[in-house]
Amino acid sequence: MSNTSDLAPLPVVALSIEQQIVVLAQAGRAAQRVLARVDGAAKATALLSAASVLRNASAEILGANARDMTAAAANGLSGAMLDRLRLDPARLEAIAAAIEQVAVLPEPVGQVIDRSLQPNGLDLARVRVPIGLIGIIYESRPNVTADAAALCVRAGNAVLLRGGSEAVHSNRAIHAAMVTGLEQAGVPRDAVQLVPTQDRAAVGAMLTAAGLIDMIIPRGGKSLVARVQADARVPVLAHLDGINHTFVHRAADPAKAAAIALNAKMRRTGVCGSMETLLIDSAFPAPHALLEPLLAAGCELRGDGRACAIDSRILPAVSADWDCEYLDAILSVAVVDGLDAAMDHIARHGSHHTDAIVTENGEAAERFLAEVDSAIVMHNASSQFADGGEFGLGAEIGIATGRLHARGPVALEGLTTYKWLVRGQGTIRP
Repeated sequence: MSNTSDLAPLPVVALSIEQQIVVLAQAGRAAQRVLARVDGAAKATALLSAASVLRNASAEILGANARDMTAAAANGLSGAMLDRLRLDPARLEAIAAAIEQVAVLPEPVGQVIDRSLQPNGLDLARVRVPIGLIGIIYESRPNVTADAAALCVRAGNAVLLRGGSEAVHSNRAIHAAMVTGLEQAGVPRDAVQLVPTQDRAAVGAMLTAAGLIDMIIPRGGKSLVARVQADARVPVLAHLDGINHTFVHRAADPAKAAAIALNAKMRRTGVCGSMETLLIDSAFPAPHALLEPLLAAGCELRGDGRACAIDSRILPAVSADWDCEYLDAILSVAVVDGLDAAMDHIARHGSHHTDAIVTENGEAAERFLAEVDSAIVMHNASSQFADGGEFGLGAEIGIATGRLHARGPVALEGLTTYKWLVRGQGTIRP
């Protein structure tokens, strides 16, 4: 395999950025029509081939990532962004394993959602079909290159990837391995394309490619997602913020609550499932024991007046803290008067991503699960489980917080749509 991480100069072309995106999109759409004829077993075999080539290319990929990490550190990327960018042998193995998990998932294309026979003799069926060409615009996380390719191919879609400049070497190395493995097993090379330029105009061209790109999925920071949602002329599947809450109810088990809160915040602070606000019931009997492990782990706590009274190390929060996705070892803490006050706080400040309650009271738990309007609502579990792999979906393409098409971790089902198949017997309408 060629050393793609050397970033050899691309061929000089006379096409504008907009024209290049059109050419890539047209090639992707043509490849998708071929891919649509590939059966589930063959797609699974192709993904297993891609995972194998990815493992064999580990030295090249890790070397490319080291170059990205050096440049990112020199450019002053935050700790959270560096953590998202970093690859090591364990993370690379996890990427390959995620591809294999997608390969063995049930085939979504052609799945019959429902079927009925009408009194007039018409046989009606709704079946899952690919969406078409998916555009993925993402920052930092090179694993998205592999995850997106695997999920889109498994669901019968072609994909056009546009990664961030901070991960350019990593993305190109992973992409080269993926397409080599897929092509060896009969999947068209153009089914998985990586935009060959880091020019920001490419993003704008993708966002306005209505009729060529069928759906855009952004993965990145708030500014990227906000731009995509504001400028896109193509349907968008996204979440803007992960302002996730954990509410420790008065009937929570203190040891369980402390363990969940620590994990929800500090396991990985830079992921979108990280807890950003801890709500403590004013009747919870052990607030100091709940906060001590967080402080000991180096987490900066910013609290309201009642939270600050629990421990002198807690800094006063300002109004912006309740609406902030820190993605860092910083946590806002509020003391609230019971379940209704907690749900009111979440309704005002949450982002409909992931919210959790810790309690041994079943009635309180069921009310929270039913009434909190988030894509993922949890009981006695860390918000760090907000992940497609943890939900048994294999890899994920992202978390969707809207109310249409897909919600929560988006995997194979979320990358399909459906069509109606109508079978008659010369049936005519009176």
